[in-house]
Amino acid sequence: MKRTERLHALSETLRRSGTRGCSAERLAREFEVSVRTIKRDLQALENSGAPIWSRPGPGGGYGLAARASLPPVTLSPAQAVALMAAVSAAPDAPYADLAAAAVRKILDVLDPGTRSLADDLAGRVWVSAPPAASRAIRSALEQAMLEQRAVRLHYVSGDGATTTRDVEPVLFAATNGQWYLIGWCRLRDAMRWFTVSRIARASVTALPCSGHTVDEVGEPPASARPVHGRPVRPRPSGPTAVRRAPRTSAAPHG
Repeated sequence: MKRTERLHALSETLRRSGTRGCSAERLAREFEVSVRTIKRDLQALENSGAPIWSRPGPGGGYGLAARASLPPVTLSPAQAVALMAAVSAAPDAPYADLAAAAVRKILDVLDPGTRSLADDLAGRVWVSAPPAASRAIRSALEQAMLEQRAVRLHYVSGDGATTTRDVEPVLFAATNGQWYLIGWCRLRDAMRWFTVSRIARASVTALPCSGHTVDEVGEPPASARPVHGRPVRPRPSGPTAVRRAPRTSAAPHG
């Protein structure tokens, strides 16, 4: 790992450590360098304006001062291109337009040298993404999920039949190359999976959701995870636990 990338990664590690901090020895093991190198890196971060604190003695270490400001953006060229690639490869993902706008904001405030390197590297990463669903439909689904209001769908089933139904959005899920809206269908009085590409029209209603939760969807596949990256809490055991598994094979249904 180059020193610039290590400095970026080091600042992120300190940020995630919160008030606990990290010892120089632990940081050295994590980054596979000497303690002396870590201390030089910490000094370089502090000289650049990062609000680093240190606590001596047993149990001490280094961290970032709470509520202090960090340098505006500390991304390496590779990190910047990783964001661009992820957003470009998933134009049909929920909130993809907002993600693209956020990436543009980040790129605009990178220092000129990093931006130049990122632009060059980005030219070496190509994607061929499938066309996204209608912007109007995706906007309605995103708004309904954010505000937790029922969304009225005109939905086309696999056999071509169209139904109109109000759905309380609970979860967006991607599987087998498709995006799905999972929610409580008031027409069927049950949790249902809706293929986003089969939604002909969608509009947000004034009806508030009644409190259905992600746990009601069932156990996720072993490979599934929320995009926040944190581990999923174990589901409760016993007679009240939800044991239904979501249908992630060829035809999640509505």
